[in-house]
Amino acid sequence: QVQLVESGGGLVQPGGSLRLSCTASGFSLEHYAVGWFRQVPGKEREAVSCLSQSDGRSTYSDSAKGRFTTSRDNDKNTVYLQMNSLKPEDTAEYFCATDCRPDSIWYLRRGQGTQVTVSS
Repeated sequence: QVQLVESGGGLVQPGGSLRLSCTASGFSLEHYAVGWFRQVPGKEREAVSCLSQSDGRSTYSDSAKGRFTTSRDNDKNTVYLQMNSLKPEDTAEYFCATDCRPDSIWYLRRGQGTQVTVSS
């Protein structure tokens, strides 16, 4: 079965950190650009990051720059989003998706998402 599964979300205090995981089954993630997106009900989807398939570089939204980092572990078929210095405004459902494009909310295949709540 071809799917993406996110994990690692939860409740964290402001200033804290979380690491989200995006694990693929049924296909190899290393052949795809992988993006992280977030969605708050009633607001437009935001592209948080896009990890290139070709050169391994990532682009980040202005809100994520300097705080969030993406990485791959091809042996585990997983892409990570390390989130540091979290703020209440980072609260959202986060999901990963393939075929992202820098600075675009477009994607091809997504996971079910994981909730991140930043609150004291």
